[in-house]
Amino acid sequence: MRRPLIGITTSDYKSRIAWWFDWFAVWRHGGEALRLSPSRPLPEWLDGLIIGGGDDIQAHLYGGEMQLDVRVDPQRDELELELIERFIPQDKPVLGICRGAQLLNVFLGGTLDPDIYTTHEGLKRRRTVLPRKTVDIVADSHLHRLLKVSWCRINSLHHQAVQETGDGIEIVARDREGLVQGIESSRHDFLIGVQWHPEWLIFNRPQQRLIRGLIKAARRGMAAPERSMKAE
Repeated sequence: MRRPLIGITTSDYKSRIAWWFDWFAVWRHGGEALRLSPSRPLPEWLDGLIIGGGDDIQAHLYGGEMQLDVRVDPQRDELELELIERFIPQDKPVLGICRGAQLLNVFLGGTLDPDIYTTHEGLKRRRTVLPRKTVDIVADSHLHRLLKVSWCRINSLHHQAVQETGDGIEIVARDREGLVQGIESSRHDFLIGVQWHPEWLIFNRPQQRLIRGLIKAARRGMAAPERSMKAE
């Protein structure tokens, strides 16, 4: 049987090193990673989707106020929203990472905290790929069943976070400072968003179980007839 084809969204200018971590995270658990960005053509099909990390999401998409000191990528926003719109009706597995978790929430009608360091006074700045934060996982959530732990150590590279949840979205993880770190849909088999970057935590077993869970879900879906990624 072929490896499940997992699309991973990135910007056009993502570094080769960062992409290698994305590719390796999928490959080591039996998947084939395909880079998706605004300048690359979409494939005929995908078995799973990872909405990756990156620039801020355009504020008007969630009713926020535009900030002049942040970088956005409108073409990438458009690409990812189009992909999510096609994937959700097919109920194929989707994992949102950092920005990707935020975009899943926005797509389903949720809002974002535009800058956690402005809205939460005294919040420590912990922008690092190392696991320096502690996250508590909601018992019996899908995320809890995948990670098989009630808490874990994570990295942190974000300055925005989920605020109001979208349609069917549940908060399933928070850090010890109360910020939302994990969400999932109650209406889909595998629609999960995490605010951290599991692809960088290559020696962290719970985080590898998350990626493995995505690949397993994609493999299960391969038994069903393949659908074209092109709009009908």
